[in-house]
Amino acid sequence: MPASDRLSLRSLIPLRLFKGQTIQHIFFDLDHTLWDFETNSKDAITDLYEEFKLTDIGLTLEKFLPVYFRCNEYCWDMYRKNQMKKDLLRHQRFYLTLKDFGIVDRQLSKKLGKRYVDISPTKTALMPGVAELLDYLSGKYPLHIITNGFQEVQSLKMRNSKIEQYFSKVITSEKVGKRKPEPKIFAYALKIANADAHSSVMIGDDLETDVKGAANAGLHAVWYNHGQKDVEGLEHPSIHHLAELKNYL
Repeated sequence: MPASDRLSLRSLIPLRLFKGQTIQHIFFDLDHTLWDFETNSKDAITDLYEEFKLTDIGLTLEKFLPVYFRCNEYCWDMYRKNQMKKDLLRHQRFYLTLKDFGIVDRQLSKKLGKRYVDISPTKTALMPGVAELLDYLSGKYPLHIITNGFQEVQSLKMRNSKIEQYFSKVITSEKVGKRKPEPKIFAYALKIANADAHSSVMIGDDLETDVKGAANAGLHAVWYNHGQKDVEGLEHPSIHHLAELKNYL
């Protein structure tokens, strides 16, 4: 096929994906989408194990991690639903994890929670293909972040992992007072980015919070389904690897 024909076929892809609209602004989620939360969290907790000598109280890292991730997700879900405050979340996830092993120690939980917040933003693992994608997109579009993460922590993550310079605006739920998937956080993001919903796209790993939340606010949305989950009747485009976005943007 001649190069000109290949180019013309490729140019049709964004029209199909974004319903004929020209994308002018791109919004990303941070945790699990760009910043590799699971890898970095494992590294941070490994550091906590050594610092607090948790093996001395009968806890193995292999058993602790899956329980922690479950408790952490539960606490974040409560936080997103406005049923748990930030200060409680930070140590409650450790309290619930320790309790699962029969250890009820609020003071230890608070110490672990504080040190985890200190350590985790220093970890720098990114999801596969992040650096290449941001290099590719940064000269073509204004890039922005919309995150439910805590403001002071998210900025450190971005700075330490050397992706901060790619983004024009960083919108945190703390600053807005609303959390994804609430439409108001997307409306605020569009306003400060001077962007229109119909010419903007949100890319994130959470189908409900990032994708459906953005779509309900009028943005286009792409689901970063890196876990390759099967979802019937999916109404939004999905990708398994960030490099696939180069086919559309």
